[in-house]
Amino acid sequence: MHTKRIIPCLDVKEGRVVKGINFEGLVDVGDPVTLAKYYNDQGADELVFLDITATHEKRGIMLKVVEQVAEKIFIPFTVGGGLRTLEDIKAILRAGADKVSLNSAAVKDKNIIKESAFYFGNQCIVLGVDAKKRADNCGWNVVVNGGRIDTGIDVLAWAEEATKLGAGEILLTSMDADGTKKGFDLELTKAVSNITNVPVIASGGCGSLNDFYDVFKDNSADAALAASLFHYGELTVEEVKKYLDNKNIPVRL
Repeated sequence: MHTKRIIPCLDVKEGRVVKGINFEGLVDVGDPVTLAKYYNDQGADELVFLDITATHEKRGIMLKVVEQVAEKIFIPFTVGGGLRTLEDIKAILRAGADKVSLNSAAVKDKNIIKESAFYFGNQCIVLGVDAKKRADNCGWNVVVNGGRIDTGIDVLAWAEEATKLGAGEILLTSMDADGTKKGFDLELTKAVSNITNVPVIASGGCGSLNDFYDVFKDNSADAALAASLFHYGELTVEEVKKYLDNKNIPVRL
């Protein structure tokens, strides 16, 4: 069995790491370069860096910050936010990222998934999916532009289509659970995992050690992403891994 990955997430706005609830009420939690090195030294398996306002502000990602983070860490590094073209992706990979996360751009033009997977390899292309429960509680819709626009696209259909186009991994964020610390959306994670054959990173809602265990115990998620728990020092990556190891969940210690 593959080891499960623990991934801190840096949501970046105007060069600073921020965190909110349900994508709103963002507060400053620190410098991305300092936090990146901190998590690298803690034993994080990977790091995700998301420029969360780049798409909405119609601008490119902050390459200089990406370069500074890449210089300080020695773990796989995924970057997303504001990537629209193959040239954008090439620039991010040259700046030191190992993978890119495509969300709004992929919904707008699905060919970017196919083309980027062809040029850079499936392993470099992560499909970022922000999912919101529908009003009738039957399924989820894809939300883009940092949670501002409900596309009406079904999450499961989109995940299936995008992986067939070449996405090598899915970063799956529950907008409903985001920042609530009430646990991952296990129903959503399992549903997406069941209809795809690529690794799924569960994101949104983690609030305790047991939440990490819950998302891994039925083998739905390949990785778990958390932000505020780590940013505010409530848990360390090392504490999470030791807990999971004691629960017989395979992790890299």
